[in-house]
Amino acid sequence: MAKNDPTSQAGWERATLEKLAFSALREQRSTRRWKTFVRLCWLAFFVFLAWAVMSRAAPSTAKTTAHTALVEIKGEIANGGDASAEFVVAAMKTAFEDEGAKAVILLINSPGGSPVQAGIINDEIKRLKAKHNKPVYAVVEETCASAAYYIAAAADKIYVDKASIVGSIGVLMDGFGFTGLMEKVGVERRLLTAGENKGFLDPFSPMSEAQRAHAQKMLDQIHAQFIDVVKAGRGDRLKLDTPGLFSGLFWSGQQAVELGLADQLGNVDFVAREVVKAEDVIDYTRRDNVAEKLAKKFGAAIGEGSVGALRTLPALR
Repeated sequence: MAKNDPTSQAGWERATLEKLAFSALREQRSTRRWKTFVRLCWLAFFVFLAWAVMSRAAPSTAKTTAHTALVEIKGEIANGGDASAEFVVAAMKTAFEDEGAKAVILLINSPGGSPVQAGIINDEIKRLKAKHNKPVYAVVEETCASAAYYIAAAADKIYVDKASIVGSIGVLMDGFGFTGLMEKVGVERRLLTAGENKGFLDPFSPMSEAQRAHAQKMLDQIHAQFIDVVKAGRGDRLKLDTPGLFSGLFWSGQQAVELGLADQLGNVDFVAREVVKAEDVIDYTRRDNVAEKLAKKFGAAIGEGSVGALRTLPALR
């Protein structure tokens, strides 16, 4: 038989090796093409991400066109959320600086949140009103409670629906305690701290009366700050002889008007048309766009492994 005869043993082995080599080469080329494709996809993603973040623009309106500016405050008022001081203040600054904006409406639908974030927004409302000499009106949809009312108190007037929920002028600190349950099931809590009160909010450790008194004193102080802000904002419109006005109770919008917590029934269109006299409403609300949300999720995924490695280390927090 000839050496290259495929029917011979040597010829069969040679043909097989050639086929394997060709297959491996084709696989390598396919792998390289796939890697190139993936890299191009990632490149395109980051280019899109950069473009989307950089291209977020202010509302497109000519500065000479009279309109009513709108800034939404919806959901929990918290750092990092849509109703954070960062987002709300940025939107308000843009609205106030637009020469065409005759007034700013804060459209509120929030159960409350951080007193710190609310305090920052409240201070900025007063500063921007004085700087630009423009009125601010709070318009309540379903709810304006707690920290949300803290913000609304800085407005020149507060408009509500008759069925809105308004008020809840109080402060809370919530949590759980599992010490009794742990004793029953025979679980021992091993918490090491430097500082006798460092872990007094730990749900698996008992709270002493001194620690409870300390926390209550802090809450009372923040509550007093809240009351001062409401009194300063609402002035003599408040019915201060109302029992429970600053106790954390909340009222319907109709009751809120009667108690001086709000001024009048009305919605955004009513205020823009009848109060501001500028029916064209332009939304200045600052929100995360799709690209920014993807970026945050991508960053969180990358950082998760690093954070996990640090969890066992002592921390100052």
